[in-house]
Amino acid sequence: MPSLISQINDEKKKITVCGAGLVGCLAACYFAERNYDVTLFEYRSDIRKMKVVAGRSINMAMSVRGREGLKRINAEEAITSKGIEMYTRMLHDTHGNMNSVPYGKSSQCILSIDRRYLNELLLNEAEKYPNLTIEFNHKVKKCNTNTGEVIFENTLTGQEVKINSDLVIGCDGAYSTVRQSLLKDKPVNFSQSYNSGYYLELRIPPINGTFALPPKHLHIWPRGNFMLIALPNQDFSFTCTLFMPLEMFDQLKTSDQVIEFFQKYFVDAMNLMGKESLVEMYFSTKPSSLISITCDPHHGKKCVLFGDSAHAMVPFYGQGMNCAFEDVVVFFEILDSMGFDNIDKVLEKYSQTRVPDAHAICELAIRNYDEMKYLVTTKGYKLRKKLDNFLNALLPSYWVPLYTMVTFSRIRYSEVIAARKKQDKIIKTVGWASCFSVLTLFGFYAFKKKSNFSVLNNFFNFLHK
Repeated sequence: MPSLISQINDEKKKITVCGAGLVGCLAACYFAERNYDVTLFEYRSDIRKMKVVAGRSINMAMSVRGREGLKRINAEEAITSKGIEMYTRMLHDTHGNMNSVPYGKSSQCILSIDRRYLNELLLNEAEKYPNLTIEFNHKVKKCNTNTGEVIFENTLTGQEVKINSDLVIGCDGAYSTVRQSLLKDKPVNFSQSYNSGYYLELRIPPINGTFALPPKHLHIWPRGNFMLIALPNQDFSFTCTLFMPLEMFDQLKTSDQVIEFFQKYFVDAMNLMGKESLVEMYFSTKPSSLISITCDPHHGKKCVLFGDSAHAMVPFYGQGMNCAFEDVVVFFEILDSMGFDNIDKVLEKYSQTRVPDAHAICELAIRNYDEMKYLVTTKGYKLRKKLDNFLNALLPSYWVPLYTMVTFSRIRYSEVIAARKKQDKIIKTVGWASCFSVLTLFGFYAFKKKSNFSVLNNFFNFLHK
């Protein structure tokens, strides 16, 4: 809940939010909830009135961090009720055989939700606030991050609109104009890379009015240096995404080549799509690049960046939207405690807090591509997952698997990496075989004696040092 002091003192502050995508809508709602005067600008038309929305449409995988962001504006239930629960990764081999790998405990799941539908729901939430105005068809042309002045172009009339703000919120995506302005206004460490390949979106339609594949799973066809994934939709279809190096896409130039490629690597998916439909989808658009962006800091004198504007990441951990929503949560935890009168300190503390975590999840997302496209099929990966789950069951407060820390907790991303390194060090020190034999003996002893595992805790505390 926002602090009373913040509500009283800050109600006349003018906030300009650039970008009415997912994080922009959420940030606008948070400011409006605290009685700020909020204007939300979007360069596109109202997507709720559009038949086709240009841009990315990879499904969102919502987890704990994203849900927390919605919970704080009382929108969690209304929005997550429209998602589809996914409890496991369902791995497909080249013959069409399937094997499920749970994400965590049997009750833990992530939600598949359509990007456009989620954006529409958040726009609806934003419209509920009388002190929040949405201006569509306005593109950011210039932004002075020191004064809070933003110049927009009305894309319908060509007219320029000048806005003065107490704070500018940059939520205008990976190619953010607000961030580009920030780079000109102050020293900012900035990095971008295109090292994780390209993607192309496909679709598996419903069969006889229902799902063509088991729905409560994220389906993965891991093939070494490329893969196909599929997430379920409310209309009983699956949104599929093919991830490959660009040179592999370039080699598939004819219909026969596409069919031959899918026949070899994704035969079950091809049969569900239909050969003619597959070819039509494949050649209807060009592969899109995957970009990873980091910057430091995330703020200027009268500006702060959220989401892809600050830290665009590849989609392989399903944390882009979740991290962006958590940006908003973290910012307002700081703002509510310090007040807008101390906005300089608020912005400084926010960057100090969030930058290490943003860098960490960008790194984790790139690493997880290797896991999804290859490592999930290896014996070493399966053995490590079993060991992590065993240790977590034995010592739930001490040993938490990497994926669980990222997806099913709000442990800081930077702390997740540090914890994983310590776990790796312990396993390397003890050795795989020793881990299983020693822990089995300890577990049996503790069970027989109804122990509280204090001996085992002391053992790990010793290794942890």
